[in-house]
Amino acid sequence: MNFNSQKKTSNFILLIASFVIVSLILWNTNSFFKKFKEEERHKMEIWATAQSELLQSSEDTDLGNLHVKIFQNNTSTPMILENMDGSLRTNNMPQEKVVDSLYILKQIEIFKRENTPINIDYNGEHLATLYYGNSEVLTKLKYYPIALLLIIFLFGAVIFFFFKTNKASEQNKLWAGMAKETAHQIGTPLTSLLGWNELLKSEEINPEITKEIEKDISRLQNITDRFSKIGSLPKLEKQDIVAETRNAFDYLKLRSSQLIHFSFTSHVQELPVQLNSSLYNWTIENLVKNGIDAMKGKGNIAIEIIPDGKFVNILVSDTGHGISKSNYNSIFNPGVTSKKRGWGLGLSLVRRIIEEYHKGKIKVLSSSKEGTIMQISLKKSE
Repeated sequence: MNFNSQKKTSNFILLIASFVIVSLILWNTNSFFKKFKEEERHKMEIWATAQSELLQSSEDTDLGNLHVKIFQNNTSTPMILENMDGSLRTNNMPQEKVVDSLYILKQIEIFKRENTPINIDYNGEHLATLYYGNSEVLTKLKYYPIALLLIIFLFGAVIFFFFKTNKASEQNKLWAGMAKETAHQIGTPLTSLLGWNELLKSEEINPEITKEIEKDISRLQNITDRFSKIGSLPKLEKQDIVAETRNAFDYLKLRSSQLIHFSFTSHVQELPVQLNSSLYNWTIENLVKNGIDAMKGKGNIAIEIIPDGKFVNILVSDTGHGISKSNYNSIFNPGVTSKKRGWGLGLSLVRRIIEEYHKGKIKVLSSSKEGTIMQISLKKSE
């Protein structure tokens, strides 16, 4: 059995054990509640018996003293005694409210639902009816299982949040470490490429070749810079969102298939936003490449910049196969991908760059079989 299987088995056993323990606690509490309720009714029946004897033998002083002792001994159970003549007596109820007849009638109905009324009879003659409610202790005991379940739920939620946060933190450290190591590994051959390109310049070759090589070297340097910034807080500067978006757009347009039709529209000439240019360009490239993949290399890619109050919206649309509505949020989770060879990190990094680094928002604005529109929202710079 491998480590993951052992971990799943342990978690399953722990879950079953927790369920059994909680079930035993609830069962024991319920049993105690029923027993306590029976004891309370037994006391009420004793009180009713004493009351019956008293009503028939009001001149018996000893019996009267016994009734008073029994009556006074019950200081927790609220009760209402309705005599045959319609008069009412109360005990263990708020004195300021017992004078209200509507309150008394309402309490009688409540007591009826809580406990079966006790008829006080003597020799076949009905003398009175005793209505009684649950004592304060019994009421607390009744809601104890609910409070216990709530505490267990909150405790479980705290534990779940702790482990989830801890797991996410470990994943972030792993990704950051991988990104920095990738940047470090790219650095060595990149330095060599710079040297080889300078050597080519000294030879009699077409200068356009070395110029294109320089562009690709610059591109690799940009990628290295991006990876090195993952895991650390990047510096944001006031940049023109229109120009930065167009730069990323134009770069991809020149290096994409002729079967892809690109269109760029902006409702403003320029608009300042606090940006990290390198990471923002990475975001646009990821979204455009995802759109190209969704279209299988043939279709339309459009970018539109729309001011919206204090924010600016950047819409990236494609004519691909679309995303099901149930996956609108999950596609931004690490590991989620529709590609057979994908790692599912592109959109996860995009969300991190936009929401954590730039304090913006990214979402699937709309999607259907005709295509998908992704929306980035960033706050305008003052």
